[in-house]
Amino acid sequence: MKWDWSAVSGFMPHLWDGLLVTVQILALGSLISFALGLVWALLMRVSSRWVTWPVGVVTEFVRNTPLLVQLFFLFYVLPEWGLTFSALTTGVFAIGLHYSTYTMQVYRAGIEAVPVGQWEAATALNLPLHRTWTAVILPQAVRRVVPALGNYVISMLKDTPMVMAITVLEMLGQARLYSQEHFQFTEPLTVIGVAFIVMSYLASLALRALERRLAH
Repeated sequence: MKWDWSAVSGFMPHLWDGLLVTVQILALGSLISFALGLVWALLMRVSSRWVTWPVGVVTEFVRNTPLLVQLFFLFYVLPEWGLTFSALTTGVFAIGLHYSTYTMQVYRAGIEAVPVGQWEAATALNLPLHRTWTAVILPQAVRRVVPALGNYVISMLKDTPMVMAITVLEMLGQARLYSQEHFQFTEPLTVIGVAFIVMSYLASLALRALERRLAH
């Protein structure tokens, strides 16, 4: 099969449109997963089973359910209950919610890794509970888990094509649409594959640089 560079040049404007959507999903989904994962982790440390049990059930259910099923449920089932959101909003929230159940475990590991002496020192200084968390525990815990959180960002990037199932035209969606309209599949899909490799590689380099910085 002959490679057609004109198909590549014709697809490039669509690639940039899809890239913008992919970056939006990745950035907003990461923020949701990081913030919500921390909330889950903190709620799991509450002494009341009336809090920890529901949180545990919800997070286990989300973590053990395929992301694609969650996308379909949020986009097609919730409107029947009167909750309607745009496809992009649904995709961002679904990815953020799904990965928050993984970042929760990362935060829990980071919090548990904080030395007991830090808790004891905060108690000896008579620090309020919120100051203990915000000034002593969380800064140390988050610093320990940043590399692991970065790995999940790369995983989220590779899962963004799933939102194509609910009509969001990210990079793969744009490639599929262009291919069907012009009956040229090799060039657009190859360009998308290269784009994902480059983005993942750059993210890995940034993650390694951050790890070296935190190590010092």
